[in-house]
Amino acid sequence: MEDLTPKKIVSELDKYIIGQNNAKRSVAIALRNRWRRKQLSADLRDEVAPKNIILIGPTGVGKTEIARRLAKLAKSPFIKVEASKYTEVGYVGRDVESMIRDLMDLAVDMVRSERFEEFHLKAEKYAEERVLDLLIPPMRVMDVQNKEGDLEETPQQSSQSTREKFRKMLKAGKLEDKMVELEVKEGVTSVMKIFSNAGLEEMPINLGELLPKNLLGQGKKQKKMKVSEARNILIQEEVQKLIDMDQVVKDALKRVQDSGIIFIDEIDKIAGRESHSGPDVSREGVQRDILPIIEGSSVMTKYGIIQTDHILFLAAGAFHTAKPSDLIPELQGRFPIRVELDNLYKDEFFRILTEPHNALIKQYVELLATEGIKINFEKEAIEEIAAVAEYVNSQTENIGARRLHTIMEKLLEDISFEASDLTDVNVKITRKYVKDKLKDIVKDRDLSKYIL
Repeated sequence: MEDLTPKKIVSELDKYIIGQNNAKRSVAIALRNRWRRKQLSADLRDEVAPKNIILIGPTGVGKTEIARRLAKLAKSPFIKVEASKYTEVGYVGRDVESMIRDLMDLAVDMVRSERFEEFHLKAEKYAEERVLDLLIPPMRVMDVQNKEGDLEETPQQSSQSTREKFRKMLKAGKLEDKMVELEVKEGVTSVMKIFSNAGLEEMPINLGELLPKNLLGQGKKQKKMKVSEARNILIQEEVQKLIDMDQVVKDALKRVQDSGIIFIDEIDKIAGRESHSGPDVSREGVQRDILPIIEGSSVMTKYGIIQTDHILFLAAGAFHTAKPSDLIPELQGRFPIRVELDNLYKDEFFRILTEPHNALIKQYVELLATEGIKINFEKEAIEEIAAVAEYVNSQTENIGARRLHTIMEKLLEDISFEASDLTDVNVKITRKYVKDKLKDIVKDRDLSKYIL
């Protein structure tokens, strides 16, 4: 985090997101302020609250992508939720606290994956020894006479030289298809389905300790499999032995509280101060339920209590039919920064198609290259695609950069369909090719509503 200055953060975001400089600057400052807060003295550190942000703009202009790339850059636990999916307490549906529980689950998986990578090499060595034990098991116990003439039992182990020969063959991949017998755990049976998700989510107890093992199907059984399959299972088992799950949970909990990011999409869908009638009765109630979480509260999860005071909340919405001022005043106050994202036009579409690391043109070129098809897009053709995207957005629903996906699919539909039957073919996409493929759809507004 020390090296992630605001300028560097914006520079990294520029690799994937075109334009929207105001939004990039705002999120870069918010992320940098986290590092700055950690440099403060302990008594002042707890007083500095994150500056939550509302991103305002139509769909497809980069709101979600900015938040997702920001979290990836900071290696922070990140979750995207939709405000319209929640209901206020007392109604059937998901309660808002579940977003914190989901974030914690994700953080635990993230830390566990990091530990898996950390211990993987060591686990591979242990797994190799266990595979060799399966291939060359200790021989039966033999009765031998000692000096006094009494019988005693001595296990006759396989010779070290034989084991080393098998080790070399194993590393050379010559034993991958050899069958071995491994003791594996049986999976959990369908009896678990009688519990609801919400019930299991709230229960901090281990059901395996309460119910008989045979009821949960957690017994062990011998199973024959290839060495390659057995090795993967054994690596997983050895990693689990090496990972300290208590420490994983502690690290995950700290990471959520200090650097978690929650992106609340469609927040405009719960804006409004409607009267308590009709199907949207719970919208204001959802706002009031979200408020304490954003202000800072304690949320109980199966991993322990999480303080939400320093989780960064990014909210987004198109705000076509509602305004940010339609949110309840208390919630508005918890989002002090508001950024309006710009609409995308021809020039932005051209840059989106060509400049980012994951540019759409690059994706299609590489996808079809796997079938031996070489595609070359002329500059004029890309300009025409951008112009068509701008025109269709202006004539129908404005869905921003997502329009490019539908246009590209329609443009390359025939080539993609025939690609498997073609080999070593060079295709040049020209302006004329683009016009011919899309002219009928662009002319017919009713048709373009359904296809583009």
